[in-house]
Amino acid sequence: MIYLVDASVYIFRAYYSVPDSMTDKDGNPVNALYGYARFLGDLLETAKPRLAAVAFDESLNTSFRNDIYPEYKANRDLPPADLERQLASCRQLTEAMGLASFSSERFEADDIIGTLAVRMRERGVPSTIVTRDKDLAQLLKQGDQFWDFAGRKRYGYDEVRDQFGARPEQIADFLALAGDSVDNIPGVPGVGKKTAEALFDHFDSLDELYANLDRVVDVPVRGSGKLGSKLEIHRKIAMLSRQLTGIATDVPLDADNLEPSAPDFDALNAIYDGMGMGQTLRNQAQRIAELYG
Repeated sequence: MIYLVDASVYIFRAYYSVPDSMTDKDGNPVNALYGYARFLGDLLETAKPRLAAVAFDESLNTSFRNDIYPEYKANRDLPPADLERQLASCRQLTEAMGLASFSSERFEADDIIGTLAVRMRERGVPSTIVTRDKDLAQLLKQGDQFWDFAGRKRYGYDEVRDQFGARPEQIADFLALAGDSVDNIPGVPGVGKKTAEALFDHFDSLDELYANLDRVVDVPVRGSGKLGSKLEIHRKIAMLSRQLTGIATDVPLDADNLEPSAPDFDALNAIYDGMGMGQTLRNQAQRIAELYG
């Protein structure tokens, strides 16, 4: 089993949940860095992974999806300056903890995780994807896990439908129809999650749906009589949205060694000293060192 960590989810969660009164000696907030450090340490102590990788986002407005649809994620503000400064430190901390980390200007963390999941699957290694982002559920195959670590919830392949409204292989199609306001993906106007869920209970994929629009009238959903014509009118936007919702699995990565190593205490202590941290994080790092020493 390899553990593939969606770092940004937990960094942002820490930034908004840990008080910004936690500062370094110069008065700069270190709340996101501290919260992320606790998350990462707790994950390592809980899971004790023998293979792991951490993916970071650095392509907020520069990913290949912006070439396809310039408005992709255009509704999002750039991270505040005090969070931007901490993001780089979070990656430094990840590497000091002995974990492989990856980012790309052209691909998002989801694509990095997708690429690593496919590569490891080809070697017979299943994945546990550590995230709260439903988009990543599309990567699951039998034997894989979706682990919402902070929410203390795990889902296997067969549980994704009940949790997110579609089977893993349908998630990208589901989002293409229903849209995703978080990522500014338009979807088909008037087709919400309930309608998309009903459609994908009836059709296996977006392609099958559009090849059989005459059968949409049989779907037990309100307004099904006019739904087929609505889908036809908005076919182009549905297919555009599908280009945005699918996770790429061909990111060029140098990922030969994904075995965690013991923490680099010189690097870690430099980070902790800069944060003004006491013994809590250092003691946890020492326990982790005993796992990987």
